[in-house]
Amino acid sequence: MNVLQTLKSERDRLQKDLNRLNAAINALGGSANSKGSTTDHRPTLSAAARARIAAAQRARWAKVRANGAQKRNVVSMPKRKTLSAAARRKIAAAQKARWAKIRAKKAGTAK
Repeated sequence: MNVLQTLKSERDRLQKDLNRLNAAINALGGSANSKGSTTDHRPTLSAAARARIAAAQRARWAKVRANGAQKRNVVSMPKRKTLSAAARRKIAAAQKARWAKIRAKKAGTAK
């Protein structure tokens, strides 16, 4: 027997074992994750139900906005300070010096 036939027979054996396990789980009242099991899904809503829910949510937001509560509840992030061009140049020069020192050290140990 070649390798391909061996692998196929092993696959078939494992599939039979899996089918038996799924049957045992179903018999005990559990749900095997098989293609036929649809008990884990939420029921789908009709388009009319989704429209009602969306309209209700829009009404809730309109009420919040009308009361001006939205502005009180919004957390604003602090403004970030921007670096001046001189500060950026200073930081870049320091970083270049650090990398030059690292490269020089590496070149010195490579000899």
